[in-house]
Amino acid sequence: MTRYCVASDRHELIATWGTGEGDLASSIAALPVGVDTGRLLSLAQALTQFSSAAWSTYTHPASAADSLEPNGEGWRREEERKGFSEVVDAITRPNLPSGGSIVVSYSSLLESAHRVGRALHHLDDPQLVKAVAAEAAVELAAVESAELGDLSGRAQQAVLLSREDASPVQVAAADHLLQQDPFGPDELFIGVDPTAAAVAAAHWLAAAADVAAEASRLNPTQVVLEADNIEALPHETPTLVLGLINDGVPPHDVVTSLVRHAMHVADGLLPDPTALREALEDLEETLAEYTGDDEPDLTDVALRLTPLDPKRPARDLLEDLLTGIHGCWLLHSEYDDLDHDEEPDTDDVEEWDDEQAEQHENRSRERFAQLVRNTAAHHRDRLI
Repeated sequence: MTRYCVASDRHELIATWGTGEGDLASSIAALPVGVDTGRLLSLAQALTQFSSAAWSTYTHPASAADSLEPNGEGWRREEERKGFSEVVDAITRPNLPSGGSIVVSYSSLLESAHRVGRALHHLDDPQLVKAVAAEAAVELAAVESAELGDLSGRAQQAVLLSREDASPVQVAAADHLLQQDPFGPDELFIGVDPTAAAVAAAHWLAAAADVAAEASRLNPTQVVLEADNIEALPHETPTLVLGLINDGVPPHDVVTSLVRHAMHVADGLLPDPTALREALEDLEETLAEYTGDDEPDLTDVALRLTPLDPKRPARDLLEDLLTGIHGCWLLHSEYDDLDHDEEPDTDDVEEWDDEQAEQHENRSRERFAQLVRNTAAHHRDRLI
């Protein structure tokens, strides 16, 4: 989301937002002179809350809800998104106290806009009202742009957000980047929505696992776990994703369900109490076998509610999936004889200098990458 602040030395209202490479800032308007700083900060805080509410319609779209039935979660999200058309009016003509009471909107977005309007009302500066209304329109346009899969301009801040759904445009963009570099280029973290990038990365991880499995004669669902014996890897999440894809779950559904679950945990919700109960029972059984106690003490035992970092689930998942692809290459390079047949001096590997070792690794990675490209293309229907 965009954060708003008061530049006290220049007496200006400033907007700042992240891009994946760092933060950008823009001057919104000059602030009235001689006004109490607290009132200026109230305006900045209200605008930040407004931005958070606006971007929440992007991260929690109606398309990701289980139902669009009236008064259900999907219906509520649709109604919240419809509020975009009323924001400027709420800012310029906010609900004000009357007779000791005030009308409060059920919409988080519109109520945040009314708070911005009330903060402006206290400042009594028509030019500032005009500038802030224009700024709100810019912010809403950035959300709309991100919804369409265009992360240019201020919409680029979407690369730092986790979304419960994935734009087909953004999935295609991530897939194109992975075709160029199946190990995951830096551009995935700079110009692509992380949920969409993770959907494409899950597809490419499955292709990499197939390549590694063919070379190692292992089950594709176990290759990242096996690669952990070569190099320490965060193998739990890639292995979970590979198992679900192997069971026929599309990459889109695998990724969005994991991200949505973690986002619910971050919101303080328990999405699946039944699954938690089963996990606790499994934990008790494991501890009982380990300790020999029929009723093991769980006082100091922690159980993860989600395999992802709830503060940044989509980005965390993307990182784990790309690490999984790296693990597939590690395993492939251990087993694939063709990688070594091209090297004239493989019997003297210990005598290679750094340049020779680097050349060998680059050839191994490129051969593996091409095999993964071929496999990913063969199973492209899995991604679409």
